[in-house]
Formats: sequence, C-alpha cells, structure tokens
Amino acid sequence: MKKILLRADDLGYSEAINYGIEKAVKEGLIRSVGVMVNMPASKHGVDLLVDEPIAFGQHTNFCVGRPISDPKLIPSLVDEEGMFKTSTVYRKAEEDFVNYDEALIEIEAQYNQFLMLFNKKPDYFEGHAVASTNFFRALEDFAHKNELKYSGLPEGKDPNRLDEDSHILINEHKVYMTMESMNEDYDPYDTFYKMVKEQREDGVEMMIFHPGYLDDYIINHSSLLLPRTKEVTFLTDPEISNFLIDKEIDCLDYRDL
Repeated sequence: MKKILLRADDLGYSEAINYGIEKAVKEGLIRSVGVMVNMPASKHGVDLLVDEPIAFGQHTNFCVGRPISDPKLIPSLVDEEGMFKTSTVYRKAEEDFVNYDEALIEIEAQYNQFLMLFNKKPDYFEGHAVASTNFFRALEDFAHKNELKYSGLPEGKDPNRLDEDSHILINEHKVYMTMESMNEDYDPYDTFYKMVKEQREDGVEMMIFHPGYLDDYIINHSSLLLPRTKEVTFLTDPEISNFLIDKEIDCLDYRDL
C-alpha cells in the first residue's frame, strides 16, 4: 500500500493562520502540525488543536517575531530591536551569519517552551526554512542529543523548493519530501497528483503545506500568501479524501515513522 504524510507548518504564525490550520485538521487531511512556539498567537493555535489526536512538531523559528531567549545572548540572530532577522536578510547574506552556539541557545529555549505548552516532547522536530547551514546543523545536533525525531532537509536542496526526488531518513524510513508552494505557478492539486503518481514503494511520500487564512499580520510578515488559502481548500476537498480511499493510499502522521 502506498503511504503518504501530509504536514502543515506554521501554527502560531498568526490567528488567521491558526484558523486555517484548524480547519485543515478538523475538516481535512492534516495529521501532523508544526508549531512556531515563539509567536504571540502560539497559545491561541495550540488551544484550538491541543485535544486533537494528531502529531505536533516543533517548527523551530529563527526569522519572524521575538526570540524566547534573551536577545543579548544571541546577537547573530537578532536585529537592533531584539527581533529575529527576517528571511529576506538570510536570503541576501553572502555568508552564514548564524552562530552555532547561539543557535543552540534559542533552539533549547523554544524546546522548553514547547514542553510548557504541551507537557510532552514534540512528536517530531524540524525548522522553519532559512538559508543557514549552522541553523540546521544545530537543530540536528540538538535533536540527536535529546532523542527527538528529527525531520531535516535533504542535503544540497533549497529549503523552500523541495521536489519529488528530495528525501531523508527518519527512523530508517525513507521519506520523500515535496514542497512547491513558493513556485510562481503553484497549484496544490497538481503537486499532489504528481506526487502520488510516483508510486514509490520504498518509502513514504510527504507533502509539506502552509495552510491558513490571511490577516494584517501575515500579509505584512510573510511572502507566502494566496497559496496558504488554496491549501486550506485543497486539504478540505472531499475529492481528495475520496481519491485516497479509492486508490487505497494510507495517510500517516509522524508517530507512524
């Protein structure tokens, strides 16, 4: 039987994003949700979903909002106002400015915040995509040290454009990662049907989503906008649910890996 995993990132980004993810869980196909624990809307998002029988991951965030740790301890990660440097700053940087030790400080602070919100370890552990090798190296090292289920990035792949050949290993499971939401002509239906058509039997196909609705905060802080609303529609479309049943495709979450 073909196996797929549909993951939603960015719970906590804003209240509108939270409501979109809530719909994608309660009325749709999402069974794995990554949480940005440092945002003002984090608790709002957790409260909407904490009782749902799904996998919750730490979606470690270094590029939006205020850090959990003292900004004075992590100067390479923040601007003069103590806010995280934006993803635009990361993209324009000519070299990796993230200090590995400082990254570990903030990763641990966000991990402790996750424990406080859920009273348990995350079901999986990964990071909000930024162009920093030191960030992902610190994430992986922290995950191994704390025996967390790390869901990293395929080596050499653009974190914002993962095609159908991108794969990682999670507990010896080969996981093929697809994320095309940043593509100019993105259509979640096309991406999904292309993914399942591969029919690879040696692993699990994972499609990464960023479902949500739009509010003033997200419009002013994210370059990914309309694709989020398209993904809510896709993930709650009965046509997709029926397709999975008809094709006998098993929909997993991270706890199954």
